[in-house]
Amino acid sequence: MKEDSSDHECCEEARHDEPQARGAPVDAPTAERLAQIFRALADPTRVRILSALVGTELCVGDLAAALGMSMSAISHQLRLLHGLRVVRKRRAGKHIYYALDDEHIHDLFQRG
Repeated sequence: MKEDSSDHECCEEARHDEPQARGAPVDAPTAERLAQIFRALADPTRVRILSALVGTELCVGDLAAALGMSMSAISHQLRLLHGLRVVRKRRAGKHIYYALDDEHIHDLFQRG
């Protein structure tokens, strides 16, 4: 199929007085971090865990009971979320409590 040269005219010949893109693109490390967070948020189980942590901190057992899941499944997801620095953990005796560690995630759920 022959390519129509008019498809590219705007980009090749158009001149603009002011830049079309207002913000600078993110650097490669920032783009990778954002992509990891977006992948984490693409999983419904992790979204449910994060939504349960909005405004509070919970231990694995509390999260498992609230979400109707096994403690093993919750622990696996929390390990991933902690590695991405989306949640933080705090030890109190034998229990480890998890909370949101990223205000942007908190804001997403608040604005929902």
